[in-house]
Amino acid sequence: DQNNRCHKLACCYHSSSPSRVTMPTKYGDIAKPPKDILSEDYSDKVTLKAKKNAGPVAVTLETARGSGGALSSKVGTKFAYAGLSFDKVQLTADGGQVLETSLVPCEGVKLSFKGNKGADLGIDYTKGNLYATGVLDVKDMSKVSTSACLGLASGFTVGGDAAYALSGKTGFSAYNVGASYSQGKLFTSVTSASKLSSVNIGCVYKVNADLSVASSTSHSSEKACTVNAIGASYKAPIGDVKAKIGSDGILSACLIKEVAPKVTVTASGAVSTSDLSSFKYGLGIVI
Repeated sequence: DQNNRCHKLACCYHSSSPSRVTMPTKYGDIAKPPKDILSEDYSDKVTLKAKKNAGPVAVTLETARGSGGALSSKVGTKFAYAGLSFDKVQLTADGGQVLETSLVPCEGVKLSFKGNKGADLGIDYTKGNLYATGVLDVKDMSKVSTSACLGLASGFTVGGDAAYALSGKTGFSAYNVGASYSQGKLFTSVTSASKLSSVNIGCVYKVNADLSVASSTSHSSEKACTVNAIGASYKAPIGDVKAKIGSDGILSACLIKEVAPKVTVTASGAVSTSDLSSFKYGLGIVI
């Protein structure tokens, strides 16, 4: 009947419509999924991070134990006033000061300032499937850098970045390109390094809802293939478990567990497969 014919036409239209366009991301995050498994949360430090909201102001206290057992702390806050966001206002144990602010003057544009030992003025621009950034060193006027990333159809993302030296030996001090592909259970990224002289390949395969495996390799004219790391993440009943082994023979693992509402504990350890006495551990608590 008429309704069935309309339904079939609609199904045919949707099945022949263009593939989805990948949402844009910063070029620096184009290879993020493999890095999350192979780099994040592994540590040999003992730290405590406490967060507390005091009305519209958020206060953070970070304490770390040094190699000699001494404790050092950083205290910081963040808040917003008159449309200006103070993303980080921090005092460090060595007397240093950190200031990070941001402002959104119009849709798709974000201006930022980051001051610590240096001072950088940045801009992020997003429109549709494009994400572009720019950063200028306003303290020494020594460098300007930029990046752009474009989300394409069928799970592809392409992009690149470049840095130009404004003082000393002027000219392009860095430039690289990259691409990633995500479809179903597979994610793959290919990025260049050292002015296109080498290529890094990262892969993640989601075996099931709980288990993912990842790898990172490097390739250049000097060495055809270097396996940087192979690892996996697993959502176990006791918490999120990650493990990896690097090309240096160091085996690392960590456990991330929310032991109470808004209280997360991360325990990690690393040991050389050729020297078990080299074991190091780390413990982080976020409250």
